[in-house]
Amino acid sequence: MSAAALRRRRIKTGVLVALNVVVALFILFPLLYAVSVSLMTGSELFTMDMNLIPSAPTLENYLRAWAQVPLLRFILNSFLVAGCITLGQILTCSLAAFAFSFLNFKGKNVLFMLVMATMMVPGEATIISNYLTVSQLGILDTYLVLILPSLTSAMGIFLFRQFYMTFPISLYESAKLDGCGNLRFIVRILLPLTKSAIGAMSVYTFINAWNMYMWPLLVTGSQEMRTVQIGISMLDNTDAQSITLMMAGVVSVIIPSMIIFVVGQKQLIRGMFSGAVKG
Repeated sequence: MSAAALRRRRIKTGVLVALNVVVALFILFPLLYAVSVSLMTGSELFTMDMNLIPSAPTLENYLRAWAQVPLLRFILNSFLVAGCITLGQILTCSLAAFAFSFLNFKGKNVLFMLVMATMMVPGEATIISNYLTVSQLGILDTYLVLILPSLTSAMGIFLFRQFYMTFPISLYESAKLDGCGNLRFIVRILLPLTKSAIGAMSVYTFINAWNMYMWPLLVTGSQEMRTVQIGISMLDNTDAQSITLMMAGVVSVIIPSMIIFVVGQKQLIRGMFSGAVKG
C-alpha cells in the first residue's frame, strides 16, 4: 500500500471514529445530563444560566433519595419480579415453540396465527379484565400478581420458534428413534443449542419487566410491594429539590438494567438475527 493510500485510509478511519463519537454523545446526552443534574444542588439547577456541568458536584441528592424512600427494597422487588418473569417466559415460550416447530397436530398453523395476533393487542386493552381476574383470585398486592400475568409472551414464542425452525426435523426424529422423550429432547438437545436465543430472550424480557409501570401501579398498594418505577415517582413533591432527588433516584435504578443490557447485548443481537436466516 502506497503512502498516499495509507494516509487516505487513516483520514477516513479518523473521520468515521469522530462521527461515531459525536453520534454517541448525542444519543447519550439525556443520560449524561441526568447524571449531571443528580450531582447539582437545587439552587444551581434553578437559575437563568445553562448549567450543563455541576460547579460543585455533591452526592447529597443520592443520600437523601435513598433515605426518603426505601429504594433498596424497590430494587430487590424489581429484581425478584423481573427474574421470575424471565425464567417463566423462557420455560413457557420454549415449550410452546417446540410444539409449534416439531409436533404435528390439527390446527397448529391456525393456533400459531392466533398467538401472533395477540401481539397486536395493546396491554392497556386487557388491563381492566386482568385486574378484575386477579382481584377475584385475592392475590392483589403480592409478588404473584406482579409475576403471573407476564409468564409468557407471543414475542418469546415467535423468537424460539424461528430459532427452532433452523434445525432439521431429522434431529427430532433421530432422537425419538433413540427413545428420547419430548422433555428430554428439549432439555438435553434443544436448549444447549439455543443459548443465543435464550440470551436474547433473557435480556429483552428482563429489561421489559424491570421497566413495568402501569400494572405494578394498579395492583400494588403498599411500599413493601412497590417496584423501582413506582418508587421513583414517590420522590416527586412540591419541593424544588425534588427534580434533583428524582434524577438521583433514576440514575440509581437505571444502573442495573444498563449492566444487564451491556453484558447481554451480544447475545441479544446474535439471538435476534440467528433465527432470521436459514441454511
